[in-house]
Amino acid sequence: MLTIYGVLRSRAARNIWLCHELGLEVAQVPVIQGYRLDDPAAPEAPLNTTSPEYLAVTSTGAIPAMDDDGFVLTESLAINLYLAKKQGGSLAPADAREEAQMMQWALYGATAIEGTALVILYAQAEGRGDAPEVTAAAEALRRPLRVLEGHLADAGHLVGGRFTVADINMAEIIRYAQAHPTLVGEFPAVEAWLKACQARPAFQQMMAARNAEPL
Repeated sequence: MLTIYGVLRSRAARNIWLCHELGLEVAQVPVIQGYRLDDPAAPEAPLNTTSPEYLAVTSTGAIPAMDDDGFVLTESLAINLYLAKKQGGSLAPADAREEAQMMQWALYGATAIEGTALVILYAQAEGRGDAPEVTAAAEALRRPLRVLEGHLADAGHLVGGRFTVADINMAEIIRYAQAHPTLVGEFPAVEAWLKACQARPAFQQMMAARNAEPL
């Protein structure tokens, strides 16, 4: 049985999106971030990242985590790459070169984009959209977004000229930058690619469930 631990208001969203794309049966255990709770150790607290029951699954105390018939894996991007390759098909790498490219884009998104995009997301959520750090973060993101713009303008997708797990991983990272009112729109190829990714039924299914979760 495949189990994904984590609420959808976390990076578990990208794993559930992929599972929908692949048609996989998955049990989602809604582990919430401990920092979102006033007292995560309280007896009545919901299952969270500090709960002993969850720490027994993964000592990292982070979400998401995956349990695939006893094989436990953490890090959402790695989980997606594993599930896509295991399942096979068009979303998976066709050969070793495509697998390397998928890892390349996942690492690039995680190191060059995600942390900075989260600065924008968190500031906007707190009503500080005009804060200096938002301006600085947007400027820092323009360089990696130009890299994506050039690639997508030529290829249409990240790997193999088709929609793959690499697109899911990167689209979920870029989604954080969409909190900025104009940044993504500065890059028309990125904007069109992201719009197409987010129009997919599997993404819409995941987002409907995500939006139904408590804030």
